[in-house]
Amino acid sequence: MKTYSAKPAEVEKKWILIDAEGVVVGRLAAFIANTLRGKTKATYTPHVDCGDNVIVINADKVVLTGRKYNNKKYYWHTGYPGGIKERTARAILEGKFPERVLEKAVERMIPRGPLGRRQLKNLRVYSGAEHPHEAQSPEVVDFKAKSVKNWKAY
Repeated sequence: MKTYSAKPAEVEKKWILIDAEGVVVGRLAAFIANTLRGKTKATYTPHVDCGDNVIVINADKVVLTGRKYNNKKYYWHTGYPGGIKERTARAILEGKFPERVLEKAVERMIPRGPLGRRQLKNLRVYSGAEHPHEAQSPEVVDFKAKSVKNWKAY
């Protein structure tokens, strides 16, 4: 018996639509990362981009548990001496690009390297309920209904 190894030409990619309203960021990011890598398929091959395309809407309405909304910090460096900068998750979610919180969470769950960067290009995150991918007829996945822990009731 031989081990199956998918070829890039044999991979069939689906389009998946996820509504992130009221969903916990970390749990959603883990699900998206596994879907982008292709680990949800029986034909998963580690060195081939065999994951699906994922569309996330309402990314500005995601929820952080505990005190992370106010205390979680995102750091970056300007390249100049003493140029370390920080911003809280609250400032990002209330700012101009709230979808970056979810993008960064998914990015940090995917392995670094050329394959990881290629897989991350299959993720589209939108802060509102509108998206321009209706022509791809995405399959809607109700992530909230998978587990009670996936969403936070106020």
